Amino acid sequence: MTLKNTSDRWGAVSQTLHWLIVLLILCLAIVGLTMTELPKTPKYFWVYTLHKSFGITVLVLVLARLAWRLHAGAPKPVPGTPHWQERAASLTHWALYALILAMPLSGWLYDSASGLRPFKLFGLVTMPKLSGPNESIRDLSHGAHVWLFWVLVALIVLHAGAALYHHVFQKDETLTRMLPRRRPKTLPQTSPQEPDHVP
Repeated sequence: MTLKNTSDRWGAVSQTLHWLIVLLILCLAIVGLTMTELPKTPKYFWVYTLHKSFGITVLVLVLARLAWRLHAGAPKPVPGTPHWQERAASLTHWALYALILAMPLSGWLYDSASGLRPFKLFGLVTMPKLSGPNESIRDLSHGAHVWLFWVLVALIVLHAGAALYHHVFQKDETLTRMLPRRRPKTLPQTSPQEPDHVP
């Protein structure tokens, strides 16, 4: 598998970034939906800081994904795909990029405007504030963070459903070209038989 994208497949870098972002978003969603129920103990603040740290990580990864896509290009549409599906897929991809960028930024802004002390990224690097304490910005960014999450969930479900539809019903390579290529099975080599000895 090549690192760069080709005309018919996503390369190793794009695949790695794609699935790593998917995994982190899944973990962030689970933690984000459950951490408000945790008691306000030191563990709560540790989980909250970890949630923010992974959110910033997603922000960095999606910026890297966008930069790599601009550098390496993208595969051409699967042959036979109707033009309207190509257009819908392209719009969905760019909407996903925008939402995945906006989600951590809105969370970062909410944290900044809440007047909390600056958090340290994984306990190592102090993150700058995007805003001073501001109740209006805090409420607006918190509301945006919640609504952006549910819009992102809807688009991810649509995106995954379309990929599965192509894989199961259309039986094309829309899904498989974002997966590592399977190596062809090699048959065990047999040594050539020696000719019968003729005296």
